[in-house]
Amino acid sequence: MGTVEKAAASVEISEPLLQQVDDDDDSKNKDLPDEEFIPDWKHQITFRGLLVSALLGVLFCIITHKLNLTVGIIPSLNVAAGLLGFFFVKSWTALLSKLGLSVHPFTRQENTVIQTCVVACYGLAFSGGFGSYMLSMDEKTYKLIGEDYPGNRAEDVKNPGLLWMMGFTFVVSFLGLFSLVPLRKVMVLDYKLTYPSGTATAMLINSFHTSSGAELASKQVSCLGKYLSISFFWSCFKWFFSGVGDSCGFDNFPSLGLALYKNTFYFDFSPTYIGCGLICPHIVNCSVLLGAIISWGFLWPFVSRHAGDWYPADLGANDFKGLYGYKVFVAISLILGDGLYNLIKIIAITFKETCKISTRQKDLPIFKEVLDSETSKRLLEEKKRDEVFLKDRIPFWFAASGYVGLAAISTATIPIIFPPLKWYLVLCSYIIAPALAFCNSYGTGLTDWNLASTYGKIGLFIFASLVGSNGGVIAGLAACGVMMSIVSTAADLMQDFKTGYLTLSSARSMFVSQLVGTAMGCVIAPLTFWLFWRAFDIGSPDSPYKAPYAIIYREMAILGIQGFSELPKHCLELCLFFFAVAVAVNFLRDVTPKRVSQFIPIPMAMAVPFYIGAYFAIDMFVGTVILFVWERLNRKDAEDYAGAVASGLICGDGIWTIPSAVLSIFRINPPICMYFGPSSSS
Repeated sequence: MGTVEKAAASVEISEPLLQQVDDDDDSKNKDLPDEEFIPDWKHQITFRGLLVSALLGVLFCIITHKLNLTVGIIPSLNVAAGLLGFFFVKSWTALLSKLGLSVHPFTRQENTVIQTCVVACYGLAFSGGFGSYMLSMDEKTYKLIGEDYPGNRAEDVKNPGLLWMMGFTFVVSFLGLFSLVPLRKVMVLDYKLTYPSGTATAMLINSFHTSSGAELASKQVSCLGKYLSISFFWSCFKWFFSGVGDSCGFDNFPSLGLALYKNTFYFDFSPTYIGCGLICPHIVNCSVLLGAIISWGFLWPFVSRHAGDWYPADLGANDFKGLYGYKVFVAISLILGDGLYNLIKIIAITFKETCKISTRQKDLPIFKEVLDSETSKRLLEEKKRDEVFLKDRIPFWFAASGYVGLAAISTATIPIIFPPLKWYLVLCSYIIAPALAFCNSYGTGLTDWNLASTYGKIGLFIFASLVGSNGGVIAGLAACGVMMSIVSTAADLMQDFKTGYLTLSSARSMFVSQLVGTAMGCVIAPLTFWLFWRAFDIGSPDSPYKAPYAIIYREMAILGIQGFSELPKHCLELCLFFFAVAVAVNFLRDVTPKRVSQFIPIPMAMAVPFYIGAYFAIDMFVGTVILFVWERLNRKDAEDYAGAVASGLICGDGIWTIPSAVLSIFRINPPICMYFGPSSSS
């Protein structure tokens, strides 16, 4: 999938979002603190906010690319986006105030717009396929699979190019925003979907704009800055010892011994992965480590002992007819088993809950005329939020015409970029996409699981098999991008509508900020990827930037055309076994009590180290151990500052990527190669 799914959680608003206000009494309205005034939707979108969004978009796109091209696990950076947006604008307004200049107050609505814009921008670094389906088309991935591999044709190659990547991103990324806009009232007000991440983000932003919350936010920003500096300078220090190639430096430190190092078990001192371990839930980190132990501790050594019997012993390390094939296809099996199970579950939940809507409406509680003050206050807050949310309407004709117009442009353009994907196939995908977008958005609202990549993989298989051997690989990968972009952006938009609803932000400002953030992402995401592409050896199995999902997605496309006939001996049996394991484990997680299911691993997270290696699992486990101990020593401090520490570690390492890439472009190599090997006496 490429992202760590966040555990579903029911989030409640524990503090009132508004004071009790009589809307018809202007004198009372004037007595409210500044943050309680709700600016017009046009004033919620400011130049300073868009400038901060662009700067943070660049940073977060770089971080997302780095994670996507190394391990494929991307934690949620929404908290960091909201926190850094608050910090930059507050710092700017404070500076101008000291200079005696007049500034507009920084409202929660503007903070929400910044966060929405940033998330829309860096979201395209993932859904744009720069580390998955788009990179699967390049010549290096084609050669890694093998030029003589059945179904892997030289004609099915399209190397990354800045212009065509920008063009493709532009024509597919906006449709999801228009597909479900008419249903925003149904999803947020009628169904009252939780959207846990959106609700949590709203609570965070609301807390920033109170006196106590602003003080805590200031401390969190200071903490983030400290660990960002530590991470940046540590990454800089590591660079001096990393030498030429990929076998030197702290990234290849045999911290657990040389024997375990050969099986990729070592701690590589990566601030990014430690930060991921601090952000991701404990069960995700433990699942990753369990997957590493099962695969690199037992399964791959067992398969290796059958070299010469199950597969030719003289094959290269990256030959799909050997051990490499087992690694890729078993990982695919776990991913598909987990993804398909959750897809069916979410569709079933969606259907069940939709059928209950009419019953819920009939059984609404009847309130008495006399209500206690607390209930009256809560109802007043809800009424105010409903009014603000419905005030600035987005006309149905605008959404419908926008979708149809963009679909027409995309239907005409995509076959020019990818000739094997014919216009009628693109049109078919756009006809069924809104229904899939609804399912994904509804499921995200219930469980916080965005299954966009699963819908993309289904599209990949279907269109690859429809087109067949003559261009099916490219057609399947391109169709995957179309489906993934629509369902992902639609779910993100509904999540942002929920955040806007709880922060009293205009739905129109949310929609416009999503459009602006998406437009930024269509430029920034390809440009930042191009920096990586020109500076580093992307896609090589021996490179830090292995781009693990590039191989996996291309193999899925080939599998959709060729079937299973070319798999190594017993590989199909292993794949079926692990597919069944993924389904069974997910079923156990659903039927067992929460006190038991919270300890059952997540197959999707287990799959990642099967292909990549165990080293990053060690780093993430170190992060989760630090968080576990911190929570036991001081739970409140851990809740307040763990996200800031993690974001600082990830951002600092991500920022170092920029000077590192510049040095690489100018062929300036590290001066020292720190290498470890057995002593001469051993």
